[in-house]
Amino acid sequence: MTRLGSSFAATGLSANFWTLVGLLLSLLAGVIYASPAAGVPWYTAAVLGGVALLISGFFDMIDGSVARITGKTTKKGAFLDSSFDKVAEVVVFLGIALGGLAQPTWAMLALALSLLVSYTRARAESLGVELKGIGIGERAERLLIVALVGMIPHPEALNWAMIIVSIVAGITLGQRIVATSRRLSTT
Repeated sequence: MTRLGSSFAATGLSANFWTLVGLLLSLLAGVIYASPAAGVPWYTAAVLGGVALLISGFFDMIDGSVARITGKTTKKGAFLDSSFDKVAEVVVFLGIALGGLAQPTWAMLALALSLLVSYTRARAESLGVELKGIGIGERAERLLIVALVGMIPHPEALNWAMIIVSIVAGITLGQRIVATSRRLSTT
């Protein structure tokens, strides 16, 4: 990532610019996932949405690398990055549900658990407990599941992805609650 980050930093565009590119691609993924409601074939939407989601994930990694390489890591950038990540998740899961690519109940559960995973990290960090890397399914892993499982050529693939994300996020939520509780009980 350092080499790629250096290449992107050499463009002179800020880390926040790359964060915005990632957000826009995630929004595009959500719109593509919703497109079967407008008559786009489900598999076309699943593959193109997955590709847009994977590319957005790439830019989600690039922005932090650019910030570190340029020495311009800021609280504002960190805030925008994490906030835009949540907006992106909502739009992607909503698009999948609206496009009829998964049962809305599974999409809502996957989204709710994903947001709770992020919330527990933010809340723990506000209490001085670092949770980065704690749990089997951080955001990148969850979105990778959505993108890749969703590309399986079966009409239930994204429903399966929602079920898998729900399980992975539920386990991660439990892991983070336990880890935080243990660390706070010693202070």
